[in-house]
Amino acid sequence: MTRTLRWTLHGDGRAPGPGEVVRPEERMSWGRTVGLGAQHVLAMFGATFVFPVLMGLDPNLAILLSGLATMLFLLMTRGRVPSYLGTSASFVGVVAAVRADGGTSAEVTGAIAVTGVVLALVGLAVHLGGARVISAILPPAVTGAVVLLIGFNLAPVVAGTYWPQDQGVALVTMLVVMVVAVAGRGMLGRLSVLVGLVVGYVLSIVLDAVLGPITAPDASGTVSTHARLDFSAVSDAPWIGLPLGTPDAPGLHLPGFSAGAILLVVPVVVALIAENTGHVKAVASMTREDLDPYLGRALAADGIATAVAGGVGGSPTTTYAENIGVMAATRVYSTAAYWVAAVVAVAIGFCPKFGAVVAATPGGVLGGITVVLYGMIGLLGARIWVENKVDFSRPEVLVPLAAGIVIGVGDVTMEFSGGQFGGIAFGTVVTIASYHLMRRLTPGRPDPMPAATQEPREDQEPPGPAAER
Repeated sequence: MTRTLRWTLHGDGRAPGPGEVVRPEERMSWGRTVGLGAQHVLAMFGATFVFPVLMGLDPNLAILLSGLATMLFLLMTRGRVPSYLGTSASFVGVVAAVRADGGTSAEVTGAIAVTGVVLALVGLAVHLGGARVISAILPPAVTGAVVLLIGFNLAPVVAGTYWPQDQGVALVTMLVVMVVAVAGRGMLGRLSVLVGLVVGYVLSIVLDAVLGPITAPDASGTVSTHARLDFSAVSDAPWIGLPLGTPDAPGLHLPGFSAGAILLVVPVVVALIAENTGHVKAVASMTREDLDPYLGRALAADGIATAVAGGVGGSPTTTYAENIGVMAATRVYSTAAYWVAAVVAVAIGFCPKFGAVVAATPGGVLGGITVVLYGMIGLLGARIWVENKVDFSRPEVLVPLAAGIVIGVGDVTMEFSGGQFGGIAFGTVVTIASYHLMRRLTPGRPDPMPAATQEPREDQEPPGPAAER
């Protein structure tokens, strides 16, 4: 641990020279390091508090736990893999499915905790058996399909829950997110979700003041006349205190365990493996180091962080692409900046009033954000296929993936005595099992997939926008 928290000064502590980079074990002057840490906080901030809101969990607790998770990650990877762990978007769809089936917040966080344990065990297996373990079980064809079905399974949540609450605000918010993400330069483009949320939030305040209450359904579907923005919980929240959340978005609480919820949530492990692996490889490409020996540690660290988060009622975590983008732009890969960001996140987590403001985000604003993000999550699966040149002309690839995707996206279920098995969980199992079965039925044909996910080139843009989790 001592070596992990010790950095040598790079040059004179100023900006790296032409062709130079600041390595993970180095740092800039402490003033510049604090400034870089603030950039990392901004980069992770929008998604880290938006996704808990979408899952009905406390954003304050999520931000606090993201800081602690980042510290754990840096320690477990011995400071060799500079990354920030924020709230994972991959869980949003399955959590919505759990709640649609009547699941409680305790059952949601219990399922999150179990998923974290599974990911930690995968990390241990990778650490002992090598990175090829992942390629053998979850080749890019399979991981792409699972990520795609998880993302597109979310579409009914947008159409039925968020968008109808305020269609006008949702449309404006959506357009703002799109324009900023595409036309924004530098850090602004990476903060498109945060910008969209702020614009939608302010627009809702203005419309309440000018036009008065709106008659529309709320999150439960009940039509009533109400204000777009309800600040009642904000005034009651203290400035400093534990992140206890609200009745609608509980903070610290003990998890509960439901077999149905666990079956729905655990398949997200496949998406977490894919994104963590991609992010580690992106960092390896930028730092010009072989980080494969640390992949198992990275997966295990994320798994343990997610398990701990679920164990105290918090949101799941994953490595963040936005922060990788900050490193690519600054050529500073110092883990010291991540420690600064983590400490700031923990401090923010102890301000319940901030959490109450975030939790009051109008449904129309969330509708505009989610219609973009959910589609992007699904399309990340297609990106995995494109980057790895998946050959869909081969039936042993096309047929099993097609079946699994339709099951997941269409929420197809299998009824059996005492319960049912369907949606994301069923689609994931069908995708993985049938892919490997079809491959065994064509033993004489060469493997249609590369041995492992492609590594980004040194000049390649790191994994993209906010939904890449």
